[in-house]
Formats: sequence, C-alpha cells, structure tokens
Amino acid sequence: MKKAIIASTSTLHQGNYLEYLLPEVELLFQNCKKIIFIPFARPGGISHDEYTEKVRTVFQKINIEVHGLHEFENPIQALEEAQGIFTGGGNTFLLVKQLHDLHLMPVLKKAIESGTPYLGTSAGSNICGITMQTTNDMPIVYPSSFATLGIINFNLNPHYLDPDIHSKHMGETRETRIKEFHHWNATPVIGLREGSWLEVKGENVILKGALTARVFRQNLEPIEVESGTYLEKIFN
Repeated sequence: MKKAIIASTSTLHQGNYLEYLLPEVELLFQNCKKIIFIPFARPGGISHDEYTEKVRTVFQKINIEVHGLHEFENPIQALEEAQGIFTGGGNTFLLVKQLHDLHLMPVLKKAIESGTPYLGTSAGSNICGITMQTTNDMPIVYPSSFATLGIINFNLNPHYLDPDIHSKHMGETRETRIKEFHHWNATPVIGLREGSWLEVKGENVILKGALTARVFRQNLEPIEVESGTYLEKIFN
C-alpha cells in the first residue's frame, strides 16, 4: 500500500527546515531506522553532500539515519532496498533529468507502489504527478522526458500563489499558466499552497494543513477544496 506525504514546501513562511511537517514525517517513517535521501534537485546549486547533511541534521531529531542516494555505487539497488525515501526540493528539471538519466524513475515508482514510505517536498512533490509540466521552475537542463512517477492521478503546482489585486506585476499568474497548460493537456492540476500537503494512503489522497487547495480541470472553472478532502474522488 502506498504511504506518502507530498508537501508544497520544506519550509513555511516562518520556522526551520521541515519543522512544520516533522510530526507527520516521524509518523510516516515510524518503522524506519534509516532512509535514502535524493538530493538531485540541489536548491541554489548546493552540493549533494551539503544538501544531504542539511537533511541529516533534521532527521537526527527523530532518530532516523539519512544516506544520500549519490553515496551509493548502485543507486538502483539502494532504492530497491530502502526502508524509506525522501526527495527534496530545488529544480524539478534537474531532478527529473537525473532520475531519467540514471534509469531511476521506474525503480522509485515501484518502491513507492510496493509500500516504501515516501516524502516529497517541492520538486520532490512535483515528480509524484503524471508529468512535471506544471512546475514553476526554470528549464536549466533538458530532461529526456517530462513523464514522472504518476503515483497520484493528477499534476501538482506546489507553492501555488493567488493573484494579488494590488500587485503591479504584469506577468502571468499561476492560474493563467495552468489554464495555458490545459489548452494542450487534459491532466487535472492541484494548486497546493505553502504549508499544505497531501497524505497518500493506498489509493486515497487527502488534502492536509490549514489551507484550501485550488483544483483545475480542463474546460471547467477552478474550485476550492477544503483540508480533509479526498482528492481522488474529484477525478474518478
């Protein structure tokens, strides 16, 4: 049975790295003594070692050992044997390129679908959808495919921002960009606001956190859904 937390971000507008999620993370990984961390998204271009150490420091608080996937000679075997897996945020294009280049996307998908607990934040959440095409990130590298894990039956837009009527910014809003996506694609999209997350239990996908999420479907008006909503029921 799939067990995952898919979070909009790893930080909140206040608080330390992963702090607001830590009780949920501890519950998710309650049967894990150690987990594999996938640092490929590399926020700000930090090294894999630096990123892994940042995560290791946080997980020490809940007595879980962290090993970076880049540390293993055989990353496929490492994912297959992992007690738990965490993919951190950063640039989704970079993350997806490396997962495809190393032939890890199907391995990761199989591990999650087989019941290995999974935590994804930001870019690590984007890859849980059907494709990465609703990311906010810049295409700094060129992945061989936009296809991602598909462990949920829709796409995500983490860090979703509502239009600011007082802003003088003349560019597209997040809603406009998602509507552009839906001109060419039928895949539903969830706009996940900061501090919100999805809890995956088997085939159930439940919105968690204090905020609503915005649901976009092709040729339909967007709707707001409350925390506690079973999202898979909207699309089935």
